Amino acid sequence: MSDGPREILNEGLWRNNTALVQLLGLCPLLAVSGTVINALGLGLATTLVMAGSNVTVSLVRNLVRPELRIPTFVLVIACFVTAVELLMKAFVYDLYLVLGIFIPLIVTNCVIIARAEAFAAKNNVGRSLLDGLAMGVGFSLVLVVLGGLREILGHGTLLAQADLMFGPAAHGLTLTLIPEYRGFLLAILPPGAFLGLGLLIALKNVIDRRHAARRALRGAVSPAGPAVETAKP
Repeated sequence: MSDGPREILNEGLWRNNTALVQLLGLCPLLAVSGTVINALGLGLATTLVMAGSNVTVSLVRNLVRPELRIPTFVLVIACFVTAVELLMKAFVYDLYLVLGIFIPLIVTNCVIIARAEAFAAKNNVGRSLLDGLAMGVGFSLVLVVLGGLREILGHGTLLAQADLMFGPAAHGLTLTLIPEYRGFLLAILPPGAFLGLGLLIALKNVIDRRHAARRALRGAVSPAGPAVETAKP
């Protein structure tokens, strides 16, 4: 593949974003995005697994028989998920308890196996690492934005329980945006996550259409400027 680093980043962060375009990995995205911290924790875990599995798949891609390709990829992903799970238990145990079953379920995340099969199995280590990071960060950004929207509407706060990830010193990071707010139940429940994700997808489509219209307009204008009509004899 001839795509350069800039194209790979653009694919993962925007043009082919796994959450907004491919619509993969929606189960953890909708279930865990109740707050920014929860979303950030799952996003970072998924990014680490995706980057590590992409690199490993790229290293062994010429050593694996075609009929064993998918089982090998799943085994690689499971190893990285186990490593991330143990790290979370060791350093951010309270956050691990909050995220619960969705950390082990990263193994079944369609995003990761799809990138291993579609990209890492066909590219070198550097490009595979960049693709894994780009796809993981793009997924994480959608998680965090959706988590922020739901937390603000549902609780009136932002960065609540930051100490789960950053330790006791992060207690002061919590922002109360709406004092004495009673909350909006729909934003906290799964239907609110569906609605929020739908709004983000609609916003992306509007931005893409506007960029496409601007490019078409620039292409329609001649570099020499508008043509000048000649006088009739």
